[in-house]
This record gives sequence, structure tokens and C-alpha cells, in this order.
Amino acid sequence: MRKLEQHLKGHGYTTLNLSYPSTTKSIETIAETHLSRAVQSCEAGGAGKIHFVGHSLGGLIVRQYLQQHSVPAGSRLVMLSPSNQGSELVDLLRQVPFYQWVTGPAGQEIGRGPEAVIHRLKPIEIEVGVIAGNRSLNLLSSAFLDGADDGLVSVKSTMLPEMHDFIVVPNNHTFIMRDPLVMKQVAHFLKHGRFDHGGTR
Repeated sequence: MRKLEQHLKGHGYTTLNLSYPSTTKSIETIAETHLSRAVQSCEAGGAGKIHFVGHSLGGLIVRQYLQQHSVPAGSRLVMLSPSNQGSELVDLLRQVPFYQWVTGPAGQEIGRGPEAVIHRLKPIEIEVGVIAGNRSLNLLSSAFLDGADDGLVSVKSTMLPEMHDFIVVPNNHTFIMRDPLVMKQVAHFLKHGRFDHGGTR
């Protein structure tokens, strides 16, 4: 996310590029410890608005945080390639020991089964923009996804009922945040609450 962080700094934003232990902690634990502390530091710094930009799991962690917490009016969230409707691939892989080892507790929660985080997340009261990719570098995983996908997440599974805007870009899951178009669209949504639909390829 470093390149995107620098882009947003260039637009005048004060940024906090948050890392978190996604392979050892649950989504709820990450939200209530790491993200909560980050938001508190922004509040202590006098932030009038607190915007979030989350890639993949990061967007779900923000949604989890906002189940119990509020942020200043006008704050916004941009989600990049999130599995808002759960991941079909996780349902296939969650019992595989290697997958469990690589992704940890949080990786077990992003499927569609009864234990999935999507079943406990209620609509959030913040302006949300979702950016999905439709280019895959992994034809094997794409074979198990329904419709257009970014190699790990299908386009339709990224959608959120309460989202304010939505765009699809020709990029893949892993590198979508480094796409100049995506960085431009993130900045546009944070400023205007909508994407620049005339600025897509």
C-alpha cells in the first residue's frame, strides 16, 4: 500500500499505513486492537474526518470495526477487491492445512459458511466505494469463481448493498492498489464521495 499512501499524501492527506497480524489473529481482534488504536491516534491528532482505504481483508476489518464504533461525519471508506459476500475459494481451501498455516484465523473467516464473518456484519453508516478487478493471473483459481474475477475474488462478491458507488477496473487482486487509475479513483472518492466514471479505461 506504500505507493497508494504516497499518492494520497500528494493530495494533502495525513496517512497512517497500518500493518496487522492477519496470520495470527481473528478479524474481530485485529479490528478491536490494531485498527482501534490507529483510529484513536487520528482522533488524538484532531482529525476532522477519518477515511479508510482497505485492500481485500483490510476492508472487512474496517467493516468489523464500524460495527461497534463510529467515526466523524463525512468520513469515507474505499474497499479494494473485498470479499464482501464471502470467498468461494476459502470454502474450498479452509480445510487444507497449508492454507490454514498461511492465512491464519482471519483467513478462515472470509468464506461463505456459517462461521464466516459476513454473517455477523451489519450495514455500516459511512460512505462506501468499492473497486473490483476483472483481470486474473491465476486461471486455476478463476475456474472456481463465478463470473468475472481478479484471480481471487469474483466481481459480484465484492459488492455491498449499502455501497455508494462501484467501479470495475482491468487489474488483478494482488496489485490492484498499485494501479495509477485505482489510486486516482481512491483519491476522487475520498474527496467527492463518488468515483470518476469518466476516468475509467
